[in-house]
Amino acid sequence: MTAAGIARLAGVGRAAVSNWRRRHADFPKPVGGTEASPAFALTAVEQWLRDQGKLAEVPLRERVWQQVTGHPAGAAVALRHVGAVLLLVRDRPAVWRGLARADDDAELTDLLLPALDAVLTARLGPAHPVTGLTREALAPSSALVRAAAELAEDAEGAPYAYEFLLGRHLDANSRQYTLTPPGLAALMAELAGPATAVLDPAAGTGTLLHPLREQTPGDGPDDGAHLREGHAPPGTGGSDRGGVGAPRGPAAPVEPAELYGQEADADLAALTALRLALRAPEAQVRVRAADTLRADAFPDLTVDAVLAHPPFNERNWGHDSLAYDPRWEYGFPARTESELAWVQHALARLRVGGTAVLLMPPAAASRRSGRRIRADLLRRGALRAVIALPAGAAPPYGIPLHLWVLHRPGSAPPPAPHLLVVDTAELAPGGRDKLDWQTVRGTVLDAWRAFDHEGGIEERPGVRRSLAAIDLLDDDVDLAPARHLPPPAAAGGPAELARAHKELTAALARTTDLAPAPAPAGRAAPARWPLTTIGELARAGALLLRAGGPGTAAPGEGPVQLTEHDVIGGTQPSGTLPEPATGDAPEEPVLLRAGDVVVPVLGGGAIARVVDAATEGAALGRNLYLLRPDPAALDPWFLAGFLRGTANNRQASSYASTATRLDVRRLQLPRLPPAEQREYGERFRALAAFEEALRESARLGERLTQGLYDGLTDGSIPPG
Repeated sequence: MTAAGIARLAGVGRAAVSNWRRRHADFPKPVGGTEASPAFALTAVEQWLRDQGKLAEVPLRERVWQQVTGHPAGAAVALRHVGAVLLLVRDRPAVWRGLARADDDAELTDLLLPALDAVLTARLGPAHPVTGLTREALAPSSALVRAAAELAEDAEGAPYAYEFLLGRHLDANSRQYTLTPPGLAALMAELAGPATAVLDPAAGTGTLLHPLREQTPGDGPDDGAHLREGHAPPGTGGSDRGGVGAPRGPAAPVEPAELYGQEADADLAALTALRLALRAPEAQVRVRAADTLRADAFPDLTVDAVLAHPPFNERNWGHDSLAYDPRWEYGFPARTESELAWVQHALARLRVGGTAVLLMPPAAASRRSGRRIRADLLRRGALRAVIALPAGAAPPYGIPLHLWVLHRPGSAPPPAPHLLVVDTAELAPGGRDKLDWQTVRGTVLDAWRAFDHEGGIEERPGVRRSLAAIDLLDDDVDLAPARHLPPPAAAGGPAELARAHKELTAALARTTDLAPAPAPAGRAAPARWPLTTIGELARAGALLLRAGGPGTAAPGEGPVQLTEHDVIGGTQPSGTLPEPATGDAPEEPVLLRAGDVVVPVLGGGAIARVVDAATEGAALGRNLYLLRPDPAALDPWFLAGFLRGTANNRQASSYASTATRLDVRRLQLPRLPPAEQREYGERFRALAAFEEALRESARLGERLTQGLYDGLTDGSIPPG
């Protein structure tokens, strides 16, 4: 087990485990892992924690998880065995109770084999992907499956137990999977509408196939509550998004009766099949392990809805061997257009009138190599909407991805097909940590429902528009929403610009009043002072030194977080604390008090900020250090001011790499009596007020200038 696992056992943070290793010579030695991430023996750690009075008993779920991670065949195989047995426990409890009375592990293994084969075939079909359940493979898992069955009884049932273990596996291997916000998952499901049969051809861990509970349009998304979802990285053919079948109108049952998935990775396919069978007891579940484009496992299948996040930018998707495939109804995709191959695969699996929703890279809407296919999709009414999401909506987080909504047309195309374009990029500009999914969801669904039901919508500049397909059929067939949306009115119109001008005039006057004189008249420059360092002051107890992060909180429950960008830009706290790992309790963050001094440690520059009443109570973000001075020994403004000296920062910085890192403990302060500290502090406080006034003037000036440019160029403001 890792240090993170020890922290979970003892109910402490990871920093506490590091302290125990340093302070206690009898702490168990690593038995594996690496120097940066050592692994420890569970039994030795348990005994040490008990001897220290730090552990009463290991929780059952932690014990099961440690057995999963310690399985000789690996966690993926262990989860395959656990899921199969939990399905038996849930679907055929009497059979399991009889098997559990076996005297020894060998007898249990022999009895399990036919029972598991029967329940898996009944729930997943004869060609299910949960393979490798031989006597030799199951033998090391006897104790594990008994404990997992006990966990299912002790917790909230077999589905919860499996979600917990699978969620831990995804969190522990986060570099292999991409976490996707549940807000995007719910939005894709709602765009697809109610469906009896659903397919995800790039299923990953099957999240898009998870049925949602009954839900009204105003409810938040239900993502299964117990697990932050993930999917295999690009190149594996995996995806992992949210539920399916959210209603368009009043509350209604939304659970599909047939769930189909295909996944190229055999382990993920097996885990997906088990997860869906446990989560959807009434549905027919069929999951296959194979590359969808090269070896379609459902060539004769048609469904009501297809939901997918296909891998992006694949070159080796089968272009050379699939030239005459019947799925290319709208044109043979170029080697560089793997996404358009997935689009046509989705359309080929839809019934007439069915809907597909695919997450796509923005380049797929504008690359010249795909213009002929895009044109045919438009002409025949197959492509109904292109929706631009804010950056941070899904990985890769730096790119504003698109949603394509497709419709399987009948034999006769509509006489005048239209395309809905929606751009939500400006609705949530804060990045992945501050994405307002409610606003994005409301904007997209309002536009889609009006367009889908009425065939047209009222145009909203900068946000949405309905376009005749014929108007898009030019040489490029560029479908990027931003290129077809008129800009919003310039900064709110002339009245808003007049207010900005008035505010700027007042801010400039305030800046002039606060402008400091170069030096007080008649005062000589002070002599050189005796110096001390922040490290020495911390050791002497004159100040407390704390590093920002880690800290976690449940969604919507934690304080706002002061980030390094807030400190550098002089803005109010704008961050949010990350969620704890699946099954973990929230970890207490470092909270700010008025009078604290906050210093960023990356990127160079002389920056220090004194926390005021408006910022008090916020959590300290990563790459920040908090200095909490003892008021009897140090004035906070005196401290912050001297920390901003260029020479001080230069001697405390490291230039060993391209990124400068500040060693806060090496920053220096003069040794001055409290009265002189306060005198310097008042001067530094005045400089900070002047600096903030300059920032405000710059913000208002940029707002007024851009507003005038926009108004003059779009005709809303005359030149005279």
